[in-house]
Amino acid sequence: MKIPLFDMTSQYESFKQEMLQAIDRVISSGRVILGPEVSEFEKNIADCIGAKHGIGVANGSDALFIALDALGIKKGDYVITTPYTFFATVSCITRLRAIPIFADIDPITFNIDLDKVEDILENHPERDKIKAFIPVHIFGQTIDLERITAIREKYTIKILEDCAQSIGSTWINSDGSVIKSASVGDAATFSFFPTKNLGAYGDGGMIVTSNEQTAQKCKALRNHGSKKKYHHEIVGINSRLDELQAAILNVKLKKLTDFIEKRKTIALKYAQLFKEKNLDKYIDFPAPKDNGTHVYHQYVIRLKKGNRDELREFLTKKEIGTSIYYPKPLHLQPCFEYLGYKEGDLPVAERACFETLALPVFPEMRDGEVEAVVESMKVFFKLEEMR
Repeated sequence: MKIPLFDMTSQYESFKQEMLQAIDRVISSGRVILGPEVSEFEKNIADCIGAKHGIGVANGSDALFIALDALGIKKGDYVITTPYTFFATVSCITRLRAIPIFADIDPITFNIDLDKVEDILENHPERDKIKAFIPVHIFGQTIDLERITAIREKYTIKILEDCAQSIGSTWINSDGSVIKSASVGDAATFSFFPTKNLGAYGDGGMIVTSNEQTAQKCKALRNHGSKKKYHHEIVGINSRLDELQAAILNVKLKKLTDFIEKRKTIALKYAQLFKEKNLDKYIDFPAPKDNGTHVYHQYVIRLKKGNRDELREFLTKKEIGTSIYYPKPLHLQPCFEYLGYKEGDLPVAERACFETLALPVFPEMRDGEVEAVVESMKVFFKLEEMR
């Protein structure tokens, strides 16, 4: 049975006519740049998060860069973030000629370790130059939003939430209140890359904020630094969410809750089968905390015996899609050698890069496909035991 890591085609078939109508509406209108679909989608996302402003941009990478610029980060500033994330989380810092500081990750959630973040804020020799913190809700599991809020208040730094993988995830505060990822930072960013839980049929990104000044600067930066046509008070870039992609995303946003619930059901099915087949002695698998939700953008397991690559090769032969997020931590990437990090500095992140594997998860995945993945894994581990 061929099982992809992610399948766009089956999802498209389920609401093809609605999608084609939205596309036709845009092209027939003649408004294809920053038109009503973008405005509607910006409002819809802002309302979904509980923010005052949404600013659509060309992709999630630009969203991070523009938002960090709008928050006032400049040359020589320090910004704390995780080494276990997609490259754009850190490149947005260096593109502004600021300096990344990496903090190690939690071994269970793979989110940045907030104890390590606070240790840096307290003890780093250049702590007065630390101006911002970019937490990433990795794989769709919410980081402790209550503690992030406390960190911002205690250390008076800017918080830019990277929510590329976490749209729809929530956190339960100690008082019982429920808050969403993207709702506590000075700004937050989303990616609508096609494989995301809310994915376009091309690139797309969004910045959300409740700060009027930040929002206006983001709008100018995405349009060559121009608030008024042909008048440029600052230097910006060309990064506008495409009207066609906004129309597509307006259709899919109505289905996001259903997409997430189906992903959660698949994750529970995996967990149930792993326990039933006694595979939990070989792997660790996602187990969200009681006060945080996981929206399973990726379903990432950890191999306990260091045979991740062998399992991946075995599943590939069975035509089961997998991926490695991420094969090399960012602090060890060649382009960041100048920062002075070396192997062993952030051991939890480094270990994760050698031990983790993403398994197929997408809303249209059938029970039989989940069972086939698990059964193939059972065969692999039995063969391993026999060797």
